[in-house]
Amino acid sequence: MSISNGVQLITYADRLGDGSIESLNSLLNGALANLFKGVHLLPFYYPFDGEDAGFDPIDHTSVDKRLGDWGHVKKMGESVDIMADLIVNHMSAQSQQFRDVLQHGKDSTYWPLFLTKQDVFNSKADAEIDAQIAQVFRPRPTPFFSDYDIAGNETVPFWTTFTSNQIDIDVESDLGKDYLSSILTSFTESNVDLIRLDAAGYAIKRAGTNCFMLEETFAFIEELSTRARSMNMQCLVEIHSHYQTQIDIAARCDTVYDFALPPLVLHTLFTQDASALAHWLSISPRNCFTVLDTHDGIGIVDVGANGDKPGLLENEAINALVEQIHTNSNGESRKATGAAANNVDLYQVNCTYYDALGKNDFSYLLARAIQFFSPGIPQVYYGGLLAADNDMELLAKTNVGRDINRPYLSTKMVEEAVEKPVVKGLFELIKLRNHSNAFNGDFSVSYEESLLALNWENQGDSARLEIDFTTTDFNAVDAAIHIKDGEKTSTLKISELLG
Repeated sequence: MSISNGVQLITYADRLGDGSIESLNSLLNGALANLFKGVHLLPFYYPFDGEDAGFDPIDHTSVDKRLGDWGHVKKMGESVDIMADLIVNHMSAQSQQFRDVLQHGKDSTYWPLFLTKQDVFNSKADAEIDAQIAQVFRPRPTPFFSDYDIAGNETVPFWTTFTSNQIDIDVESDLGKDYLSSILTSFTESNVDLIRLDAAGYAIKRAGTNCFMLEETFAFIEELSTRARSMNMQCLVEIHSHYQTQIDIAARCDTVYDFALPPLVLHTLFTQDASALAHWLSISPRNCFTVLDTHDGIGIVDVGANGDKPGLLENEAINALVEQIHTNSNGESRKATGAAANNVDLYQVNCTYYDALGKNDFSYLLARAIQFFSPGIPQVYYGGLLAADNDMELLAKTNVGRDINRPYLSTKMVEEAVEKPVVKGLFELIKLRNHSNAFNGDFSVSYEESLLALNWENQGDSARLEIDFTTTDFNAVDAAIHIKDGEKTSTLKISELLG
């Protein structure tokens, strides 16, 4: 199948519009009409409002009735490509399957579906087990295992890579394979075109390894992707890791995220030095989806070193980047990051991208222009689309760090936000990216004497973003887009997008 090469929207069904898939679809045909070629519909399964905002499904094959049903998803898929999350690593502790395990223990039909500590670390020597566990890569500060009392007579430590409510499944078991197949079937019957493999890097565990992106994990992703393709769907692998790992994954799957781009764009605009960004864009995967913001925080690990492997940025530059975000957001991001709130991510800064840039409209549109001219299919998060501020009220209410960038925006609020100059400018950039034939061609990047140029060429058509960083006043940076479509040529300065 072919995915439209145009801008996609990332959104929750309950946080954009009036709380349903149908309402969201109405927005896409109303205030947001003619903007998006696809929509990444964040978890809409039952329940969409669990402990991890839908990433802890009780029933992954069921649409939460409060949001709608599969018919509403299918309807939306008639006009845009639909991306849905396949949460491959775990399911809710409240699921019918795990509740049966708690009741019947090893006599449960579903016992083989879930991973226990003993399943992986079956050595009898506790010291050896402890040494093996110490090698495992941790994405979150929560414990590896959570103890559950089963059948009233035994306490068993189950794998909980993310939270104690998210029980890891054995994707290599027959039950695990059948479980994932049942989700794929629900997807393919409902016009889902793209599957985002959530937390796939942690799905395979082996004693004596770091249990992250093993050779067996690559094989698992390839096999799952093959199954999806046979059902006319493609897979997007969601992995936060060293940039070389992303390149390796991209060579073996349909698509990956370019998670290095968000911090590199910030670093470029903060320092007016585009050398690291230009280097990355010269080697980055072409079969990727680009983002600046998502439902998670701004990733840092993706540009850092890994052991003896150097990163795209030095540690000093990364620390300066994080501190600048905190400064630009007037300390709001600091209140939502690290130990300041109930955070589940070790390597992310929680902040809207708009606030990370100090709410500077020109900087924000320039960042989006860089994203849209970078290789890959661009995705824009719903909060970023409307240049939403940090939601400090929601953060105070939930004490969940990532909620600073997960606002509830009603249809009325959307209709008001689209009148802001920065939002109107972003809409123009989206339309430009969607309509120029040059973006279906070949990409090249150059950076010489403070002039960064991102170029696209396709059968005589061209699109070029030029940014001159020679000035010391960032607001005076000369940034322009040059377009040639057939016989028609045009030039648009980024500053002109603000009216």
